[in-house]
Amino acid sequence: MKKKIKNSIFYMVMFLLSMVMVFPFLWMISTSFKYDTQVFTIPIEWIPNPVNLSNYVKVWTEEPFLIFYKNTALVAVCATVGQVVISAFAAYAFAKIKFAGRNFVFGLYIATMMVPWHTIMIPQYQIISRLQLTDTHLALIMGQLASAFGIFLLRQFFLTIPDELIEAARIDGAGEVITFGRIVLPQAKPALATLIIFTFIQVWNDYMAPLIYLNTKEKYTIQLGLKFFQSEHTMQYTIIMAGTVCALIPILIVFLFFEKQITSGMIHSGLKG
Repeated sequence: MKKKIKNSIFYMVMFLLSMVMVFPFLWMISTSFKYDTQVFTIPIEWIPNPVNLSNYVKVWTEEPFLIFYKNTALVAVCATVGQVVISAFAAYAFAKIKFAGRNFVFGLYIATMMVPWHTIMIPQYQIISRLQLTDTHLALIMGQLASAFGIFLLRQFFLTIPDELIEAARIDGAGEVITFGRIVLPQAKPALATLIIFTFIQVWNDYMAPLIYLNTKEKYTIQLGLKFFQSEHTMQYTIIMAGTVCALIPILIVFLFFEKQITSGMIHSGLKG
């Protein structure tokens, strides 16, 4: 009986916390379909009557949202592919190739996760500026190619792969590249999917880097374009919420389709230290 009471209390608390988290999101969607006069009505009118679809029309017609989408998709896809490839090779070396100072170098690299990005923001900008890559999407892509988190995540997963499989492949004459491509990668799909999703979401939601490196409106990403759109419609909350919903749609789709891969990848990556 006590266990049932504890479980009931636990689920009730979790339900209340989930409602607190979901409330802003539901309010945003509801507001995006309202007229300005309906936004601050009390009690909240969750299902607008009448429904206003013109907010979404204005989002796609008054500003080049399609261009923002294309720019963000280009940066997100290229940065994700680059980071996954580099992280996978580095993680394999740290996990399965023995060399002097391997653990020391890995420890130093992981230590960079404790350094806030803001501390290297100015030096990074100076490098990008000297390479004459400011106001280009390549600057955003290059800044996302190296990831200590990605290497750590994949290394933890690679450690769970039995060394006997790799040794058998080497005995059969397979080189490191073939062993990596045919033995290790096929078994690391959950971890790779997790890194792909995390990286894609991070790059898609990135605001600071585009703000620093991009100057031309036609090169804006969705987050920077959304901020510009917000400044153009300061008090028009309905239009701003409609634009925000449009910016979130790809993230929601990615998360809903790959939720199981995220969970599986995180579980398996933490099995072995």
